[in-house]
Amino acid sequence: MKRNIIASLILAMAVCQAAAQPTKGSLGKSDPDAKKILDAVSAKFKTYKAVNAPFTLKIANAAGKEQGSKSGTVQMKGVKYKISLDGQEIFCDGKTVWTFDKGANEVQISNLDKGSGSITPQKLFTNFYDKDFLYKLNEEKKVGAKIIQYIELTPIDKSKPFFKVIVEVDKSAKNLVATTVFEKSGNRYTYSVGSMKTSADIPDAAFIFDPKKYPGVEVIDLR
Repeated sequence: MKRNIIASLILAMAVCQAAAQPTKGSLGKSDPDAKKILDAVSAKFKTYKAVNAPFTLKIANAAGKEQGSKSGTVQMKGVKYKISLDGQEIFCDGKTVWTFDKGANEVQISNLDKGSGSITPQKLFTNFYDKDFLYKLNEEKKVGAKIIQYIELTPIDKSKPFFKVIVEVDKSAKNLVATTVFEKSGNRYTYSVGSMKTSADIPDAAFIFDPKKYPGVEVIDLR
């Protein structure tokens, strides 16, 4: 379960990596209306100096029955990020990833594989969609006081473990509010983002695991 949750966060956030489906217009091409929306979300996100936001991750089976949920926070600054969950934290300084299991008091260290096609939290909010997905604008609905636009993405690489991603965008704010990943196994992972604080001054040290702050921690270096 932990591995699935973390994979979904870093894909969906999120963050993971399907048969490409037809979009509006000709087969094999993405919907220009969807691109305009995604580009606007990306452009706005790039203006933020740093981001601190709460999130909720819900896991459901193919029938839509909820199997569990997790809540946490994500911090992002440039290429750096930190994900905090109950019992687990992930630190990344843009080069190295530390995955800390609180229950086991264990941290695994690995290199960030920039060429793997994995989606970091930052990539979810920027232009990750351009090379790896086809996308189309499905619909928009009023949810509470917001107008939400739903964009469907399908991976170009059919070997990926999921076949579809639904991205939800606040039409007025031009912010991503939720992402649902549909795995080939039938599981669905929905990542919802709360109100983002975009003016916080987050020190670079916040994205580096400091073993001195975790007495007795077992370090497993996988680099």
